Amino acid sequence: MGAVTEADRAPKQDRSRATRQRLLEAAVACLAEHGWTGSTVTVVAERAGVSRGAAQHHFPTREDLFTAAVEYVAERRSEALRGLFPEGARAADRGAVVAALVDLYTGPLFRAALHLWVAASNEPQLGPRVAELEARVGRETHRIAVELLAVDESRPGARETVQGLLDMARGLGLANLLTDDAPRRDRVVRQWGLLLTETLG
Repeated sequence: MGAVTEADRAPKQDRSRATRQRLLEAAVACLAEHGWTGSTVTVVAERAGVSRGAAQHHFPTREDLFTAAVEYVAERRSEALRGLFPEGARAADRGAVVAALVDLYTGPLFRAALHLWVAASNEPQLGPRVAELEARVGRETHRIAVELLAVDESRPGARETVQGLLDMARGLGLANLLTDDAPRRDRVVRQWGLLLTETLG
């Protein structure tokens, strides 16, 4: 039997990456739709179109799967946010940056993350991992916001203003879980854009 070549390995690695990505996307969708209780590895594997064994090959435990899934989509959303403003944001664009940040907290990712937070509060094995993940995602989102808004954090109150913006966006995301109040949300976003211009210069 011949030796395995690099050419042979590449398609196998590509398939493995594709399977992993399908599992992560299926896990986020299941968590957003069914919550923690209804999102088992078996349910995710079926949705991804792979065997339960293949799922466990990539993610040995349920906790591994779901923390990786939320992190995966969080990274993709951060990339998408950067992609909206590839040259950075001008002062006149701050309203658009605020709207884009709010969008981060009103989609299926945030809904899935909320289910994970609730589960983590009752699952000792999950709690520390989710806390670490959320701290990392929070730092990255804050850093991107500072960069896109061209904020000088050495100015008194600037850091707190950005953090307040992110807290507000998270609050709007929570409200959106119960009812789609887009007109009110749009007014709040516009007002925050004006406040940021006045506060940050």
